[in-house]
Amino acid sequence: MKKCLIFSVIFFSATLAVCGQNPFSSSRSSHMLLPFPNLSHQQLLDTAEYYFRANNIENALIYYNLFVNIPKQNASIEQQRNVIEVFNKLAEIYGNKSDYRSAYEALVRALVLSKEIDDDSFLPRIYNNIGNIYFLLNKLDIAKYYFSTALEITEDSTGLVIILNNLAAVELQNENFDNAFRLLEQAIQISRSINRTRLYSILSNFALYYQHKKNYDLALHYFRWALNNAREHNRTQKEVESLSGLANLFFEIGEMDSVLFYVELSNVLAREHGFLRFLARNYQLLAQVEESKGRNANALMYFRRYASLKDSIFSIENFANINQMQRLYETLSMNQQIQQLITEQAVKARTIRYQQIIQGISLVVLLSIFIVSLFIFLQKRKLNKAYKTLFDKSLKIADLENLSKSDPEEKYKSSALTHDRQSEMSNRILAYMEDISVICDAEFSVEKLAELLKSNTTYVSQVINHTFEKNFRSFLNEYRIREAQRLFSELDAHKYTIESVANQVGFKSRNAFSNAFKNIVGVSPNFYLKSMHDITKKSTLIANSE
Repeated sequence: MKKCLIFSVIFFSATLAVCGQNPFSSSRSSHMLLPFPNLSHQQLLDTAEYYFRANNIENALIYYNLFVNIPKQNASIEQQRNVIEVFNKLAEIYGNKSDYRSAYEALVRALVLSKEIDDDSFLPRIYNNIGNIYFLLNKLDIAKYYFSTALEITEDSTGLVIILNNLAAVELQNENFDNAFRLLEQAIQISRSINRTRLYSILSNFALYYQHKKNYDLALHYFRWALNNAREHNRTQKEVESLSGLANLFFEIGEMDSVLFYVELSNVLAREHGFLRFLARNYQLLAQVEESKGRNANALMYFRRYASLKDSIFSIENFANINQMQRLYETLSMNQQIQQLITEQAVKARTIRYQQIIQGISLVVLLSIFIVSLFIFLQKRKLNKAYKTLFDKSLKIADLENLSKSDPEEKYKSSALTHDRQSEMSNRILAYMEDISVICDAEFSVEKLAELLKSNTTYVSQVINHTFEKNFRSFLNEYRIREAQRLFSELDAHKYTIESVANQVGFKSRNAFSNAFKNIVGVSPNFYLKSMHDITKKSTLIANSE
């Protein structure tokens, strides 16, 4: 995900320089800057916070955008931290309004600024909010990745509760109910230990859990508890979500009057505050209600409303824009790291040059250099011998690649995959992994393998982990390196370079190929290729002498 081409960012930056644009600057609120020339930054922030607490989201949006877009000369670290905090709030507001592109843009700007001031304390919340966007877009694997990343680096108990609850929501969507319940129990336990009273999200997920389990009494109890908790803390979006959840629960129970009652309450608030996602969900539910009553005309009307909202919320264009911003941020981050590395190397080179001048004066230092050089030479000779031994062993291992493998003992009896299904999938996986055109495609991934198998990434990863006792990347690299060894062993292997072989077997960089080759074979590809050339020369000499 983090491997992007440097040339793309150079081209993109040059284009923006010509156009006079900043890739992460928001033009959405630029027309609102003129009416407020005399308000200080703190006054803008205080006003925005006032409207946000009063649940006046539209005015809060205006002042938050003014705050982050007005230039701040010589801003202190604390002021820049306030800007990052506001970007997070903007992302949450836009996400609730189903404006996922604007939400993602705010989070990217937060990431850029946190890198500039070298403050990683905001990263857990930013990653969590990015996960929320992908969750709302129903990209559950990507959402789980960001939630898990946030969980690994968070040190805040409140943040821990939020992230655990979000991971539980993903597991509920994936129908991993036991995992979901375990995560919810952890979240509620931590929440109680810190006297956290805002439990609406956790309560809603408990309600969904019991609804999936057909325990409707408990589901109803938790939905109503979540609704009261949201109203108590003036969280309108959570109130709308709870009302919509109650409507769906009553539809499943078959109490249509209650469905209509809660849908109407949810729609009133959703229209007032622009919560399009819940409007779409409610229109879909109303279409099902009308269809169940035989009123097909009304059902069609509600379905069209649902389809129209869904197309605008989950458009492919919006998702493509989000992916483009993500790639751009990652490329810019990489470019910054490279520039920093170049600067550090330049400073280091100057320091070494000065040291060499001083050391050239001292005979003692020259003698030390000689001793060190001799030591390095001896160590290198020992290392080459060790490499040679490893090289010979790797050739023997390559000759044994077709030997049968014993089946490991049965694990994870509670998995949804049966033993027969896992065995079938492992055989199909092995068949695809033997196809060089498939595995040597640089874009080949666990997602593409899942598509070929007509399965999902969770099951594919489980089969690889359990059957072959390794993760997908290690599993794939072994096949690719095996193909690289075959290419190196050809009689005309002198025509290959390390880069060409790396590209042929699916690696995007020489460095990644070299690391994988050394981890699997035990020696570097340079040493391996040189050894193969030596073997070829010796074989040729022997053949000629005979």
